Amino acid sequence: MTVTISEQSLRELWQEANPTPQHADASDPCDVIWKYPSRLGQGFQRNIEYQEGIEITIEEHQLHDHVIEKVGVHEHSIQCGFLLSGNFNSDDEPVCSGLYWFCGSGLSPGGLCEHSMQQPMLCVNVHIAPELFQSYIAKSTEYIPPELRHLFKQPHQQYFYRYGKITPQMQISIQQILQCPYAGITKRLYLESKVMELLALMVEQEIEIQRGDRCRLVLKLDDVDRIHQAQTILQQRLDNPPSLMELARLVGLNDYTLKRGFRRVFGKTVFGYLHDYRMKQAQQLLNSGSFKVEEVARMVGYRDRSAFSKAFCRKFNISPNDYRQAK
Repeated sequence: MTVTISEQSLRELWQEANPTPQHADASDPCDVIWKYPSRLGQGFQRNIEYQEGIEITIEEHQLHDHVIEKVGVHEHSIQCGFLLSGNFNSDDEPVCSGLYWFCGSGLSPGGLCEHSMQQPMLCVNVHIAPELFQSYIAKSTEYIPPELRHLFKQPHQQYFYRYGKITPQMQISIQQILQCPYAGITKRLYLESKVMELLALMVEQEIEIQRGDRCRLVLKLDDVDRIHQAQTILQQRLDNPPSLMELARLVGLNDYTLKRGFRRVFGKTVFGYLHDYRMKQAQQLLNSGSFKVEEVARMVGYRDRSAFSKAFCRKFNISPNDYRQAK
């Protein structure tokens, strides 16, 4: 069974399940345990705000059913997250155990997040206010290293994100957070040191990746041909696009070369290109006047009309229904 739920409905279920949140640490009012809504699964979410502007979230649960969450457009903070168990799909992009995500600030377009019931999920997230994160790396915005400037977008600009594999050093810091032996102020100091370790590892890797994009990736003519093949496959499979790993396999490239090479050739990420192409196709289909909005949404790969409408409106500043009626 699949359950589709909106952000508001999910928020109400959390409130219903937690009329009085419990404290994981009796000496710390900012360390709160929330029971997972029993209608959806069993488990908990622990939120630790050890200073203003930084929050650690530890989530562990097992779902009763496959859950699709409709996530709305929202302003995004700096975030690093680590999936230790389970898997989910974020707008058809699969995320499996052992991966991390590093997100910059800016506008998140929202979409659909699909959570699997097959495996219990355990993940750790760290959210940081952009201005606080910036104060850690530079005394003012003009001194932010060029390799990190893409992490700081304006509220109206779409945020940056990428996935990577959790390294052994990251794993050590994450486990130390999960197994923190302290309470009260000692716990806060300890957690701050571990979060700083994780941020240092993430920033160092981000700098290496950005420099590598500029300096180390050399595309051969055959690589460029294969990247154009990947473009064709995306265009032909709008209603059921392959994952990044599958796409790389189909064209005979490793995922690193495909990701970096696609951006080099087309100036966009693979999924950024897919999104833009979907919107252009939707615009043409609506222009024809032959299809309803629901039909166009399905034809360009959206299972949910609401998600399609939001994506179209963000792209063209008009709803697909109004756009169709204006033609």
